[in-house]
Amino acid sequence: MPVSPASPSTARAINDRLALGLLQSEGPLTATQLKQLTGLSRPSVADLVERLQGCGLIAVVGEAGASRRGPNARLYGIVADRAHLAALDVRTESVSVVVTDLLGAVLAEASAAIGGDTDAAVEGALALVERTAKEGGVERLHTLGIGAPGLIDPATGELHDTTSLPAWHRRLAGALQERFGAHVLVENESNLAARAEQRDGAARDRDTFVLLWLGDGVGAAVVLDGVVRRGASGGAGEIGFLPVPGTGHLPSATGCEGGFHSLACADALRELGAEHGLLKPDMTAADVVRYAVEADEGAFLDAAADRIAIGVAAMAALLDPGCVVLGGETGRAGGAALADRVTARVGAMSPLRTEVRASALGGSAVLRGALFAALDAAQDELFGGRGR
Repeated sequence: MPVSPASPSTARAINDRLALGLLQSEGPLTATQLKQLTGLSRPSVADLVERLQGCGLIAVVGEAGASRRGPNARLYGIVADRAHLAALDVRTESVSVVVTDLLGAVLAEASAAIGGDTDAAVEGALALVERTAKEGGVERLHTLGIGAPGLIDPATGELHDTTSLPAWHRRLAGALQERFGAHVLVENESNLAARAEQRDGAARDRDTFVLLWLGDGVGAAVVLDGVVRRGASGGAGEIGFLPVPGTGHLPSATGCEGGFHSLACADALRELGAEHGLLKPDMTAADVVRYAVEADEGAFLDAAADRIAIGVAAMAALLDPGCVVLGGETGRAGGAALADRVTARVGAMSPLRTEVRASALGGSAVLRGALFAALDAAQDELFGGRGR
């Protein structure tokens, strides 16, 4: 059937967003360069430049060429301080925050331990965001992205109530929105880490992959055709509950002990380190794995890979992702030495080729993913509404 032509307002919105996307990815451009890159006519480019300047989204930021002058030499760029953003990585006992402009340039960042009762913890987190914004010279925040452990309700966008996480986690998003009057997004830490790994980390070349989070808990983020899949209740990737051999009992609806969690969580790998004589006082699971890699303790790494491969092989059989990224504190610590061992074991268990890679982003993956979420949301609102 015939397709109706776009209305003038819709066409303007599409053209504006196209130009803004180019200015974001390429940096400042002249009107002539915008014409060449968009394929639009000169009058159309002139119109969109006037519209975008009029609403404060772009401005003249310089001139092209040392000797050129006049309208054709003007360089147009996005007004980066049109909106300011914050991203938070919320841990059980700490918060990290970064404040940026609309293009993601970091203006200030900080971390702090968060403790005390619920009210004190919420106020401590709010004060940290306020101090960091002030240090960055920011008076108003447009959008905040939060990465936190736990399940996100896909219907409400809120953290599920759970006894395994501090109560202040569920209070924080509402408190931030009330204090700053900003748009607040909350997302599971594994999903945000996957978003960051896909944007500029270990999965840059993948539209479909799984990020396996190995930390105090065990989880996974499922990315299919470029989209994070959350499941009907937000629980896609809760691989810690996967029943597996070798744990002695089964997980339950109220706890993942006995599931894959019991093979690959931090406590389980610390116990494995103790069995191999590697555990020293105050060592975390990540410390044990890192030491094993540095000391070339192959027996421990082989045993750890045997355990992790069980979960990876299950995801390969169900999803055929082709690639699994090992993230979280423990997964990152293993690097290529652990990832390569897991690849070999999964290859022996499954006919589906699955490459296992180590995270490329270190401990910054969740915070960077939260920033990408905030940037995308703010730019969608400010850029996507052009011409409406």
